[in-house]
Amino acid sequence: MSTIRLTMAQALVKYLAAQRIEIDGQEVALFEGVFAIFGHGNVAGLGEALYHVQDTLPTFRAHNEQAMAHAAIAFAKANGRKRLMAATSSIGPGATNMVTAAALAHANRLPILLLPGDTFATREPDPVLQQVEHFGDPTISVNDCFRPVSRYFDRISRPEQLLTSLPQAIATLLDPEHCGPATLAMPQDVQTFAYDYPQAFFAPRVHRIRRSPPEAYELRQAIGALQRAKRPLIIAGGGVHYATACDALADFAKARGIPVAETQAGKGALADSHPCAVGAIGVTGSAAANQLAEQADVILAIGTRLQDFTTGSRALFENNHKTLIALNVGRFDSVKHLALPLTCDALAGLEQLDDALGDGCGSNEWREQTDTLKREWAKTVHQVTADQGAALPTDAQVIGAVNRQAGSDTTVVCAAGGLPGELHKLWQCSGPGSYHVEYGFSCMGYEIAGGMGVKMAKPEREVVVMVGDGSYLMHNSELATSVMLGHKLIVVVLDNRGYGCINRLQHATGGAGFNNLLQDCRTVEAGAPKTDFAAHAKALGCESESVSGIAELEQALVRARSATSTYVIALDTDPLPSTEEGGAWWDVAVPEVSEREQVNTAYQSYREAKQRQHH
Repeated sequence: MSTIRLTMAQALVKYLAAQRIEIDGQEVALFEGVFAIFGHGNVAGLGEALYHVQDTLPTFRAHNEQAMAHAAIAFAKANGRKRLMAATSSIGPGATNMVTAAALAHANRLPILLLPGDTFATREPDPVLQQVEHFGDPTISVNDCFRPVSRYFDRISRPEQLLTSLPQAIATLLDPEHCGPATLAMPQDVQTFAYDYPQAFFAPRVHRIRRSPPEAYELRQAIGALQRAKRPLIIAGGGVHYATACDALADFAKARGIPVAETQAGKGALADSHPCAVGAIGVTGSAAANQLAEQADVILAIGTRLQDFTTGSRALFENNHKTLIALNVGRFDSVKHLALPLTCDALAGLEQLDDALGDGCGSNEWREQTDTLKREWAKTVHQVTADQGAALPTDAQVIGAVNRQAGSDTTVVCAAGGLPGELHKLWQCSGPGSYHVEYGFSCMGYEIAGGMGVKMAKPEREVVVMVGDGSYLMHNSELATSVMLGHKLIVVVLDNRGYGCINRLQHATGGAGFNNLLQDCRTVEAGAPKTDFAAHAKALGCESESVSGIAELEQALVRARSATSTYVIALDTDPLPSTEEGGAWWDVAVPEVSEREQVNTAYQSYREAKQRQHH
């Protein structure tokens, strides 16, 4: 057997560079590259190895470990989980910084290969700089924090362990059901140890995403339920995108006049102009989708994990005689909510349902009601997103301005807070690829880094990041990275001077304004300083400006679109309003006992709402 002597780190990067994937009949590199912030735990081993493969496996320097991992995750999501990136950090804080990103990837079922440096396997320089010592168990390091937020975890304590661990990590990253972060903890010394690896291990390998067909009995059950349906509804989740089933869904729904509602991850599966598109569903859903969900007798949920925002905390689907069909590639998700499982790939399942169903599904009255509700909701969206001339516009009015300036080549990016809810309700999608919101983990700080990852994946698209002042202040460092790497973003900063979303929730549950808006926080006598976001962004190398009101924002968006580098637009917004139209109840626990009468009143309402939950 022919062998080649390499260090563990050299073997790792050589293997990653050899991985290919087939997309639409074309073979491309599986890994776009590696985000890296070097420290003593990875610079001499992995850093030196990456230096020699820059042409086939590029290395990108970032400014924050969590943010660079967010960018890598966004890259994978924008590529439909078919192309990936790795992220490496040093021992200690560099590694723990990536744990939040790993949790985000785990919650959203998105792939990223995490390569944190680890303490010496030999324990000779024990404790090494940044090592956290566990007095009763010397095998534990901070990298064990990755275990609960990784789909695959291994600590490479011998260089030959790569031969079995690396293929398993790649298989996990590309598995439609178990997709998520894979973590290989790399002791600093083991990265530099050499081994005679088989040459065959580094042969180029072409991966193809597995498509599982439906099981015959489950398929018959689903067909029977849909054939009997008078008021069917489809819920499109992220799995529709990852299975490249958007066109199939559009044709399937249109042929039968079945309304399609979308989760946060599923939004954009249909263009808003599609006759069956009724908008977002659930807590941040449209009035049209939620009213149909309350009445539906058969709900076909495709590629969604049916979390609490989608189901209105299990209170939205009010028809006690409804049938729920969960078409999902994952067994874990297909049996939730006592559903009829249809465990298969979304595209394969839709194709077989399409072949078996024929044209009949649902009543004429149901289709007419769908059309009426869709038209009414379109009027509502137009009304709440229109420029009212306010000095402090609402989030909805800012969304309207950005949406009006967006072309079919635009992708909007957002994450935590009130903005994702308003976007879910109000953003008018041009189709797949136009909407990228991280809400499975609702992670503040994802927005700017995530926008850069989207731009790396889709450089031909105009990427518009919408971010609140709270998230901007948490993570803005990758603005400098986007300028450095030439990945232009348009960033709209909505400054409501605090955490406006949680302030509204605080009031809704009877609480007093406290520790959310800056005006309600402990500050010096003069109050919190007003952050000049445009000046800050300019200091990071961006083009920037501050505007006042919607008319100025729309003019600035035109200038930003013609810019060649990252362009930041900041404006003050009203922290209090959110779109009251649409939406559904969300289970947020309220104290049983309080000195505040508002809390006691909120608790009574909470108890009444709990009675509507289905268990």
